[in-house]
Amino acid sequence: MGDDLPRFKGDNQNVPARFSPYGGSRLAPAIDIVDTAKQIAEADRVIGTVVNAKLEVIAEQIRNLQNQAREVLSQALDAAELHRARCRFQKRVGETYFLYRESGAVPYFSMLSPEDWNGSPPHEFGGAYRLEPDMSWSPADHAKPATKEMLLAIAGVSEP
Repeated sequence: MGDDLPRFKGDNQNVPARFSPYGGSRLAPAIDIVDTAKQIAEADRVIGTVVNAKLEVIAEQIRNLQNQAREVLSQALDAAELHRARCRFQKRVGETYFLYRESGAVPYFSMLSPEDWNGSPPHEFGGAYRLEPDMSWSPADHAKPATKEMLLAIAGVSEP
């Protein structure tokens, strides 16, 4: 080594060894720049793995939310289509109505079921639907039984 290298020429600090950033004893492990680089590389690898796992969870949540959004939109479109069916009476929440389709015409709701027509309705039967308090439609065979909240909503009163 040449003597032309800059050297510290100030006073040395006398502090306890526990405050030293490197081993102050011959028994302390030697700190090498290669060891530091390995530690940084390992930290980068672990951080990358953790971030990747978190991003995968977020991506799965996004896919689930997209599927839920598609389902909500599909239900809204179905409900809008049913609300546009021809109807010559006032629809009431909680009641079941029967959808019929004439060939080439707009579907229509009836209060008469296919059984009321003795099994031969005048047009193709499109299904039985119950109007829910949120103005959505449930297939009558999948409709949930009336709850206290639903009955109060139908009656138009609030709970006492």
